[in-house]
Amino acid sequence: MPDSTATPSSYTVLLVEDDPFLSSLLKAKLQKAGITVNLATDGEQAVEILQSFYPNLILLDLILPKKSGFEVLESIQSNPQISGIPVIILSNLGQDSDVSKGKDLGAIEYFIKAKTSIDELVKKIEDFLKNKKQTI
Repeated sequence: MPDSTATPSSYTVLLVEDDPFLSSLLKAKLQKAGITVNLATDGEQAVEILQSFYPNLILLDLILPKKSGFEVLESIQSNPQISGIPVIILSNLGQDSDVSKGKDLGAIEYFIKAKTSIDELVKKIEDFLKNKKQTI
């Protein structure tokens, strides 16, 4: 992880999102903020990428093809090499049970897509990366 004097451009995020419109919008906004973004479009691809790529943060959808976001979280938590990477969930699932399950599986924060603007999310990601807080 970069030290506290690192510039935003030294930060990397793995964006795990299967919606092409949302993923391209989020990727563009994060890149505009100076953050390098790698994209996975399904849960299986995310787990494969994390075998050799260690981002500063993972932005994870839960409803994904091949492996759900919950399964991705379980894979992350079971691997000591990547279990320390902070995960933020961005999902349409908004039931209390889904939020609790996500946090129980190690997510540091949970945002519901319909209640969170892209700009607000990008700002919170920037703040988290700059401050390396455990919660946003």
